[in-house]
Amino acid sequence: MSKILDPVEVYQELFFDIHKAAIIDDDKAIADARARIHPDVILKAYRKEKAAPDFDLKTFVEEYFEVPTSAIPMENTVERLPINDHLDKIWGALKRQPSNGKYRSTLLPLPYSYIVPGGRFNEIYYWDSYFTMLGLKEAGDLESIEEMIKNFCHFLQEYGHIPNGNRSYFLSRSQPPFFSLMVKLLIKATTQYKIKDYLPCLVREYNFWMKGTETLKEDGEYLRVIKRGSYLLNRYYDAKDTPREEMYGHDLSLINFSNEVHNPLFRHIRAACESGWDFSSRWFRDPADFTSIHTTEIIPVDLNCLLWHLEQLISECYNAMGKDELALNYGILAVNRKKAIQEIFWNEETQYFHDYDMSIDRHTSVKSLAGMYPLYFGLCSQDQADHCADMIKSEFLQDGGLVSTTLTTGLQWDAPNGWAPLHWIAIRGLMRNGHRDLAQEIAHRWIKLNQDVYQRTGKMLEKYNVVDITLEGGGGEYPVQDGFGWTNGVYTALTHL
Repeated sequence: MSKILDPVEVYQELFFDIHKAAIIDDDKAIADARARIHPDVILKAYRKEKAAPDFDLKTFVEEYFEVPTSAIPMENTVERLPINDHLDKIWGALKRQPSNGKYRSTLLPLPYSYIVPGGRFNEIYYWDSYFTMLGLKEAGDLESIEEMIKNFCHFLQEYGHIPNGNRSYFLSRSQPPFFSLMVKLLIKATTQYKIKDYLPCLVREYNFWMKGTETLKEDGEYLRVIKRGSYLLNRYYDAKDTPREEMYGHDLSLINFSNEVHNPLFRHIRAACESGWDFSSRWFRDPADFTSIHTTEIIPVDLNCLLWHLEQLISECYNAMGKDELALNYGILAVNRKKAIQEIFWNEETQYFHDYDMSIDRHTSVKSLAGMYPLYFGLCSQDQADHCADMIKSEFLQDGGLVSTTLTTGLQWDAPNGWAPLHWIAIRGLMRNGHRDLAQEIAHRWIKLNQDVYQRTGKMLEKYNVVDITLEGGGGEYPVQDGFGWTNGVYTALTHL
């Protein structure tokens, strides 16, 4: 059997009952389990056997499924070495070979090899991969970058978008659209390819994010597209409004394990997962109340900067091909989006870029490192950049680097945590706008924290506590993971600046 499985549809009440019984600690492990025999036979057996007085669900699961355990910690798979030697070796531990799909699991087959983040994340992830590529480039491994980009092209051709990761349960959403940056990274690193080689995939990616544009009325929204006056903007979204398969038990608990699983709450949760910031005060009315999440009502500054880059790159490509009308069309889209970024996301009161809350028609109060994306892409004035630098220095900078937001909430994308991708965006954004000394100070603190934790633990972590550098990062729906793809990539790239 080679069919890719959607576990909720295939296992129905069995999937529900496993989560409700909480017999496995990690919900994702249940979604990633491989069936030992045909799933239809398993479901039929469950319906027959569960009525027996001595039936034990955990024993049943162990008999019929191969449930993944936490990955072997990296310090046990790669001998303890100086940090740079460790990173040179770790790419091999994180590399997965192409698969043909002949299995009974949720894993989507890919035609080329790829790098996984590490820990419980044993599949390719969309936005992680760009930051991983930064390290692969410095390591001289352009082949891995090329193969990962080819996998993303495969996704675009097969499904019409790049999903969150190569799992069937990720097909309803994407992640921050870094594909255009990946292509540009590869083009700059080699003379083998031209941007036009990737133009069909770039356009397909753009069409996914802009689907429904033609149906929009003024101040309307549809799927991922928002219209505000004459401006076209985007939000994070998800095609489903049901509990996430990879966190099914957690999400069901929010509705007391009701069988009525369609709920707008779940679309907001899933949309936050598409943002990559799952979870952050960016998406909540009250971070202490998980049910106050309202992601799809928020226009995110980072997403719109990324889509500006995609529009700009497509315009440049058509221009190089002599297709002037198409180049002009996409160029106008990019110009209009830049104006919108300036007008909608800049907060005169705080002198910083904020997300915009459509439900109250004003900026959110949250100050986050997403506000540094306009600096990274050159979409701000020098005066705005100067004010943003002041904000970073006064409210974000800590002993170990930058907090993701200025709020401490217990959510993993808030203080006291710092994350590698956001450090890259902030540091490069500051450098681009003349604040090199501050950028270098941030890089120094972040690099030192990575090194110190590695010396203590032998691990490169997914996230770090940048406020109290003696403590581990916390929050989130799972323990801190080691590996770790994007930390390795950003660390390597920063040491080569």
